[in-house]
Amino acid sequence: MSTSDLSGQKMWGGRFAAQPADAMQAINASIDVDKRLWREDIEGSQAHAAMLAATGVITREDNEAIQRGLEQIAAEIATGVFPFTAELEDIHLNIEARLTERIGEAGKRLHTARSRNDQVATDFKLWVIRASRETGADLRRLQKALVTRADQHADWVMPGFTHLQTAQPITLGHHLLAYVSMFERDRVRLIGAALEAAWECPLGSAALAGTSYPINRDMTAELLGFHAPAANSIDAVASRDFALAALANLSIAATHLSRLAEEVVLWTSAQFAFAQLSDQWSTGSSIMPQKRNPDAAELIRAKAARIGADFVALNAIVQKLPLAYAKDLQEDKALTFAAFDAFSLCVTAMVGMVETMRFDRAALRAAAARGYSTATDLADWLVRELKVPFREAHEITGRIVRRAEAVGVAELGLLGMDDFQAVDPRITEAARALLTVEKSVESRDSYGGTAPQRVREQVERWKEMFA
Repeated sequence: MSTSDLSGQKMWGGRFAAQPADAMQAINASIDVDKRLWREDIEGSQAHAAMLAATGVITREDNEAIQRGLEQIAAEIATGVFPFTAELEDIHLNIEARLTERIGEAGKRLHTARSRNDQVATDFKLWVIRASRETGADLRRLQKALVTRADQHADWVMPGFTHLQTAQPITLGHHLLAYVSMFERDRVRLIGAALEAAWECPLGSAALAGTSYPINRDMTAELLGFHAPAANSIDAVASRDFALAALANLSIAATHLSRLAEEVVLWTSAQFAFAQLSDQWSTGSSIMPQKRNPDAAELIRAKAARIGADFVALNAIVQKLPLAYAKDLQEDKALTFAAFDAFSLCVTAMVGMVETMRFDRAALRAAAARGYSTATDLADWLVRELKVPFREAHEITGRIVRRAEAVGVAELGLLGMDDFQAVDPRITEAARALLTVEKSVESRDSYGGTAPQRVREQVERWKEMFA
């Protein structure tokens, strides 16, 4: 029997006297999306057939034919010659129909003791597990690129911001390492979600109630790399929290990517002029010849929003569904695939930008010195050397900043001693000598601080982790 014969009668069509309407066929078919599950579907079918043979549900000869046929189908799909058809709705029926066409009656026995409900839940889980681990590896590439640049710029001084206002001097290396820490938490969350998803295997739950066949679900779970079979067949086919967890974690990671992308946009603007993107990661204007646009960074910001929206959409689909399975869940894969694809592309673009961006040391240093960024250093000196309570030191320093503004001095270290002592005569030249941005960052040498020596220590720690 040919694939077209099977699609003409539908593999579930015994109950029906008429074929679906064209629009019904179009809305019901998912093969254009879920054909990406072909590896997982074949892997699950191979494990299922092996288990059926081991328990005597099918013969050893049938299993051998099924395994051989599935390997041939895998080769067809991998080489692009597999005849996908929308009439067979999804990847599961496409593969089963092709298997039956290849090996005959044995192919029809493969679906014994399972349903598309537990089949798709298993396939999708396996895909999410693999994608989460691959995404973790992508994040590691980005972390390595950031650590390399942090090492190169461990003592380059730049302004640290709060409220996007100059706060205190920091080092560029310290700033870049902040994202390494963020992405490490993202990586751990994604891998943790993959491990959690790998705990229970849905296969063998059938449509929702289990099966009357003498199957061995422990064997199937072990063959597929799960820790155990799912304990409740309804939960196994109805739940998509493994995908929700992956998308939630992915959206957090995308938020961190977006924050870094926003800083790339700011830093490469003419107003900041902290850095310049390479030609590889810039675009031009159709009318303004001078433009160098950070489009890749801007698109990362936009795609981060879409990734978050994919999580919200899937959550909205699942939250209204009674148990067990409903066709609404067919949309889960399109959302999840799109989110992982977008994130992978964003990471690749960010790695390219990080590796090739050129920083301007003089511009960074000049910006760090503006805005009276060493004011806290003066307050700390008053506390440390004169034993002034911090709140009083804060008040004294604020008055000195106001005086610097009044006389038109942009940096506290450039203010005359007469002006310092007019506010507080106890202030000495020793205090003013500390009010350079270099002295400021050197003094912030507490664990996790911005001092160059601490940055280099953290760089070495990350390198050891990556080894």
